[in-house]
Amino acid sequence: MSTEQPQDEEDDDDLRYFVRIGQTDLDGTKTVERSLSEMNGIGRRTARIIADKADIDRMATFGRLDDEEIERVVEAVETYADEIPEWLANHRNGYFSGETTHETGNDLQMTRRQDINRMKMIDSYKGARHKRGQKVRGQRTKSTGRTEGTIGVNVEEIKEEQAAEEEAGEE
Repeated sequence: MSTEQPQDEEDDDDLRYFVRIGQTDLDGTKTVERSLSEMNGIGRRTARIIADKADIDRMATFGRLDDEEIERVVEAVETYADEIPEWLANHRNGYFSGETTHETGNDLQMTRRQDINRMKMIDSYKGARHKRGQKVRGQRTKSTGRTEGTIGVNVEEIKEEQAAEEEAGEE
């Protein structure tokens, strides 16, 4: 049992706790697939495709990969949008360029924010819903999505009042 412990310590020396892809730090203690899926714009399916394209075992620990293997993963992430079908991309038919792209990391957040701001500026239906903080995609709003205080009967408040009346009646 004591022989296993130093080996674990040696393994910890080889482990990178953070692997940087683009502007995102990924957890090196998790598997390749799970670490990649933590990046914005990359889900489990995309992570699996990227690992296969980079010819890396998706269940390997990400922080234990060699520099060459990590470079292959970075290259696969950067060129992912060029090699996938159009229906799999996350930003189709951009407003200004008309191109289909697959955004990842901070680029995805920035693009989404710009799209929402454009909708608000032109005062489209979706933009007006965004401005008011209401649901945008046709969901029901009668019974869900309420952000104001309690509407209707507040059971806890009634119970507190009854308990206070009982205590006053006992005294």
